[in-house]
Amino acid sequence: MSEGTERKRFERGVEALRQIPDPLRRLDAVRAAREELESLEAEAVRSARSEGATWKAIGALYGLSKQGAQQRFRASGVVREDG
Repeated sequence: MSEGTERKRFERGVEALRQIPDPLRRLDAVRAAREELESLEAEAVRSARSEGATWKAIGALYGLSKQGAQQRFRASGVVREDG
């Protein structure tokens, strides 16, 4: 699947959330989606690291330094204290 196709699928999902008419139901759905995305992000970082991606490369995706990337993902348990 191309990056453009992946982006369009994601945007359709976001639009589906926007279309939930009840504000509290929409808020709950957005909260649940954010939690799922945070989990997916941590999993993707762990996977990237296990396949040899450097913290520098991961940081570059976020506009962060190597150290910034490590700090960002330390709270989610992706970064072990020994680095």
